[in-house]
Amino acid sequence: MRLRVRHSAALGELLSVGASLAVSGVCLTVIEHACDESLVELSPETLRRTTLGGLRAGSEVNLEPALRVGDALGGHWVQGHVDGIGRITGARRDAGDARVTIDVPENLRRFVASKGSITVDGVSLTVNSVEGGRFEVNLIPHTLSATTLRALRAGSRVNVEVDLLARYVDRLLQK
Repeated sequence: MRLRVRHSAALGELLSVGASLAVSGVCLTVIEHACDESLVELSPETLRRTTLGGLRAGSEVNLEPALRVGDALGGHWVQGHVDGIGRITGARRDAGDARVTIDVPENLRRFVASKGSITVDGVSLTVNSVEGGRFEVNLIPHTLSATTLRALRAGSRVNVEVDLLARYVDRLLQK
């Protein structure tokens, strides 16, 4: 499957054929490029593990180019390697902020910790609390205005990437 993504000219200046472009948190390779749009390919694995197969023409997505040497790291390490799909179980406004509760698949629950890092649709966030298979995040006004997370409603599906360090620590402990 191929996906054509329209973007700003400023983002286009950072991209070229072969570059990585995160689309709603999914790292994809640019196979065609123009100033204001790029074409990427999605493998069967990507379609199985992410929400991208549900996109339609005109769908809004979060976009981010790959981190370059010397760039500021303004969050935690995010690779664009989605671990699974979460489901929004609650979203409510709290003054200018929003509090969102997300249910994650059983196999990801051990990686989610209160005050730990999590990525939702490509947005690096801090986990406020964890209860069973659900965690809650707080979205500040800037995040709400600058990302697609402002549109989250109960029942929405989101791409979830757990913290890179948690994934490796778990693997090491298995040995």
